Amino acid sequence: MREISIREMRSELARIEEVVEREGELVITRNGRPLAKVVPLERKRPVPSHAALRASLPKMDRSSTELIREDRDSRG
Repeated sequence: MREISIREMRSELARIEEVVEREGELVITRNGRPLAKVVPLERKRPVPSHAALRASLPKMDRSSTELIREDRDSRG
């Protein structure tokens, strides 16, 4: 986190994206007192594919059909 005066902020405004990326959070000050905080927005995480998700899951010993039939039979 970097403290930056309003004057410095004005001079850096054209490059704000680069500054925030490099510094992370910026605290803007006026007369040495904190005035505002500029924080980078969280980037959206890519959504994993269903195929990749299924591949990461452990294999079942029995099919889901068997498990559902067994559950239904046990209920009555």
